[in-house]
Amino acid sequence: MPYRRLPNTDSARVRAMKSALAMCKKLDRRSLAFSMVTLQKLEFFLPRFEMAISNQRKALASQAAKNKKFTELGRKARLYISHFIQVLNFSIIRGELKPEVREFYGIDIKDKAVPSLINDSDVLKWGEQVIKGEQERTMRGGNPIYSPSIALVRVNYENFKQASNFQKTLQNNTHRFSESVAQLRKEADKIILHIWNEVEESFSGYSDDLRRERCQEYGLVYVYRKGERERLQKKKEAEKDTMKLPFASAVEEENQVTR
Repeated sequence: MPYRRLPNTDSARVRAMKSALAMCKKLDRRSLAFSMVTLQKLEFFLPRFEMAISNQRKALASQAAKNKKFTELGRKARLYISHFIQVLNFSIIRGELKPEVREFYGIDIKDKAVPSLINDSDVLKWGEQVIKGEQERTMRGGNPIYSPSIALVRVNYENFKQASNFQKTLQNNTHRFSESVAQLRKEADKIILHIWNEVEESFSGYSDDLRRERCQEYGLVYVYRKGERERLQKKKEAEKDTMKLPFASAVEEENQVTR
């Protein structure tokens, strides 16, 4: 026999609750297959659940829309910070600056490599150190590094820093709304389960096929196991064929005479 399958997505949960609620427009409330107490819970809960889902989706959409710009600002910030440190190292190689100046930027004197800028936190860390180090070095009489200048590094770093803070706000909003939906989702499952149990109980005296038909009007979903639908169809066809056989008619006539 087919088994009942509860919704496992938010859209399916909303659809299940709306199907049950829609029966209020078709029937008198006192004629519903689930209780008035359950109906009141449903009417109070569904708008809250839909609003929470809407807020979550809007937050995700906003985060995704801003992510492309954020990624581009990160790329440019990495580029300028990396190039600045490369020019610093070239100046040291040419003898224009002493290796000791690396300490201004938080870099080891012997370290000739560009630090890792893979993570956003690395970009924020090294951008701040490079800007601070160049400012301190030039204040002590050192010649500014150009191509790129620290001014260009600062502009791109600040743009990325601002975007990073905004992106964190969007992520926090998304997380908060997702947590809200997750909490309401548990309550939604309880309400749906309660409705479905009450509906099935109301139609428990019906035949299996008619019971499922009535329950499905309230949004209940039944799923056939693999090959089960085909087996039931063949069984029904076999029963129909049996009723058409000559001996079946003779048996029926004999039963009528006996009566």
